[in-house]
Amino acid sequence: MTDLAAMLAHLDVEVRKDSYVFAVVDARSPIVELADATIREAEGLTVVVTARNADEHGLANAPRFAWLTLTVTSSLEAVGLTAAFSTALAAEGISCNVLAGFHHDHLLVPESERGHAVRVLRALRGSGPEVGG
Repeated sequence: MTDLAAMLAHLDVEVRKDSYVFAVVDARSPIVELADATIREAEGLTVVVTARNADEHGLANAPRFAWLTLTVTSSLEAVGLTAAFSTALAAEGISCNVLAGFHHDHLLVPESERGHAVRVLRALRGSGPEVGG
């Protein structure tokens, strides 16, 4: 789906029950196998793992995030969806880290903002394309 109005009209949010953390680890670290997401950068391998796994591997001081999945199926070529949800979250003072999968966008927001972020995102269902520009 590439039509922004249609994507917003069908947008919903799935919330994972666990808390998550970001960490940069050695690519040979056993935590890599437990990662829900990995991103290779020049500075190292970033992993996103459950807080429980992070604690068990000595990453206990990392900030905690809630993992939200936008359940609307959007094309990788869609224009405006990221702008729409990031603008709405920013207007409410909610930081957001985005991971784009083939089928869905995944948002990591501060754990303390989980419920607030879900309400903001669901409110986009009534918004038109002007939200994202």
